[in-house]
Parts: sequence; C-alpha cells; structure tokens
Amino acid sequence: MKIVLAYSGGLDTSVILSWIKETYAAEVIAFCANIGQEEELKGLEAKARKTGASKCYIVDLQEEFARDFIFPMIQAGAVYENQYFLGTSIARPLIAKGMIDVARREKADALGHGATGKGNDQVRFELTAAALAPELQIIAPWREARFRDLFPGRAEMIEYCEDKRIPVQASAKKPYSMDRNLLHISFEAGILEDPWMDAFAPKNKDMFKLSVAPEDAPARPEYVTLDFVKGDCVAVNGKALNPLGVMRTLNKLGGKHGIGRVDMVENRYVGMKSRGVYETPGGAILHFAHRQMETLTMDREVMHLRDSLIPRYAELVYYGYWFAPERLALQALVTESQKNVTGTVRLKLYKGNLMVAGRKSPVSLYNPAIATMEADPTKAYNQDDATGFIRLNALRLKVAAKVRAGRKGK
Repeated sequence: MKIVLAYSGGLDTSVILSWIKETYAAEVIAFCANIGQEEELKGLEAKARKTGASKCYIVDLQEEFARDFIFPMIQAGAVYENQYFLGTSIARPLIAKGMIDVARREKADALGHGATGKGNDQVRFELTAAALAPELQIIAPWREARFRDLFPGRAEMIEYCEDKRIPVQASAKKPYSMDRNLLHISFEAGILEDPWMDAFAPKNKDMFKLSVAPEDAPARPEYVTLDFVKGDCVAVNGKALNPLGVMRTLNKLGGKHGIGRVDMVENRYVGMKSRGVYETPGGAILHFAHRQMETLTMDREVMHLRDSLIPRYAELVYYGYWFAPERLALQALVTESQKNVTGTVRLKLYKGNLMVAGRKSPVSLYNPAIATMEADPTKAYNQDDATGFIRLNALRLKVAAKVRAGRKGK
C-alpha cells in the first residue's frame, strides 16, 4: 500500500507518519505544500526521511494560492461570521489538491492526514478528495480508536518519538497551536481555550508573528494606494504586482501598523464552538480596499444580491466545499459582478485602524452633479418625482395600519 501523507514535521504528523507506516505496512510519501509557512519548512525533507518517509515532496504553491484561491475569495467579500478572513479554510482545498497531484504521479492508493476528528480540517481535506479523486482511500488516524488509545496526550507522543528516535522538538505542555500561511496565522487550543483570557494583553505579545501590537505601531499614519482591475488588486503604491506580490507587500504594511488582528469564538462545522485568534494583516487591507472600490463602481442591485450571498459563500469555504458545484456557480456570479470594479483606493493605516482616504475610478457610478445638494445642472433627478415614489412605497404600510386600527376598535 502506498499512502501520501500531509506532513508538517511537527509532533502529530511525525508520529502519524511512523504509525501509519507500521500499522498499514505501507510506503509513506510525505507531502508539504509551501503556502507561506516561511521558516517552518527548513530541514523538512531530511526530517521526513528520518521519520520513515520514502520520499518527501515540498511543492511551492504560493502563487497558485494567491491567484486562484485568495483573490477569488476576496472578490466574493467572504468573511465567516463577520470576523474570520478564512485563512486556514481557504488553504486546505489547495493542500488536498496538491496531495492528489502527487498521489496520481506516484500511483498511490490513499491520502493520509493528521486532522483531528473534532475539527473542520478533516472535512475540508476529504470533501476535496471526494470531488477531485473519489477513488483514493482516506487514512485519518485521529478517527481510529486504536490510535487514540495509544496516544491519549502529547506526553505519549513525545515518548513514542524518543523510542523511535524520531527527530521532533516538542514539550509536554504547549501553550497553543499555530498554523501559518500566506494569508494569515491562526492560534488556538491550550491557553486560548479560556474565552475570558485576553490574547491581546501586553504579556502575550510574543505570541504574534505577523503584526506588532497596535499600541506599538508607528505614531504617524501611513498612506497606501491599491489599484484594482475587474476586482483584483494589480498594484500597490503604483507598483505593478502579481497576486503573490500583492499579498507579501500588504502583509508587511499591515503588520507594521498592527492591522488585521481578530479574536473570536466561532461555530465549527462539526457542531461545537471554538475560540480562535488570527493575524491577517494583508488580507484585512485587501478586503477593506476591495469593498471601497465596489462602493464606487458596482451597481446597487448587483451589490445587494452579491452581499446576500456572502454568508453562504463564506460557509462553503469554511465547511470545505471549495470544489463543490454550488461554490463554482456562486463564483461565476461573483466574477460577473466584478467586471467594472476598476480604479484606485487610498487608505490610511494607523495603529490597528484602516481608514479610507479616497477612491477614484474611470468607470465610477458616482456623479457629484446628480448627488449634490445644490441645483442639479444635469436635470437627471426631479425632486418632485419623490412624492409619488414615497406614496407608492407607503401604500402597503398605510393599508396595514388601517387594518390594525380597525381591529383595535372592535
């Protein structure tokens, strides 16, 4: 049996790699998608081979991640439960897709992952596999009682690694777990499981990696311009950039000014609530600027229709349905809605705050001559017409009021 395993080099996936190899008498091929983890990738191939992998693929998917996953999601305005920018959620289908590509190249029988049986990631990985490679078997050790019985906690995992001489750096008590990619870093579990704990307190500053605390950000604001073409950012401060370049540039700018920190209690797909802390500096800037561009260029009814679908779209991403037909159908509508979202937005970044400082577009729908409170030189709008407009829209309210008044008189 040949299995492609999603591998990070951490304690869990190191144990799982060795355990799968023994338990299933399998050849295990480690797979790691480079989606912006930075220093976490150092020495990974050597570590995987020492742990028992026959091969280790480290595939750079950063450009694809930015272009084909982050940018389409930004066009949709997707934010889960009005707070979460979906950094982990949007990465999982890409990782699974990369694993499937390797599995087909290696003629593997199965995909393996170390996602917990309590979380969302197991769903995201496996729904992607179902959509793209239904013939592949799934190996999910955390859903096997024999694995959980053997490893009830981190201490047992560390002891196992010592016995097997598996090279890992881990302590018996870890204060929280962390997941990083090009869009964000997420923190959860450990000390964060208490929702009363203040993650942004000065004593917890060292937890954050992408951004400074807002109170430590520069005392002077910084202005930044973003140019958009058909809903995609194509330049920052006048410099043309591809999607990957945009994300890297905005991450640095946002991090410098303490932009994009979120602490929330969210609803997992499997039914429980979970507390998560997130850093999304570049994504927060891009999301905000994109919305400002839309306000100037998007038709009202198209905007309201698209906006009504944001919760549904965000759920599809969060739940793992990126490759489902309903998400693809929604994306077609989103793409159509973005055809005139072109122009420039100027933002002011200051101590964790994002403020709009101007927007302009060659296809702007805003006409100051029509909107002005002064006399309208275009004669496009006759204020007398509003009388009939209000009267017609008020008719049902008047009818209902008279009905209620009549019933009260009885």
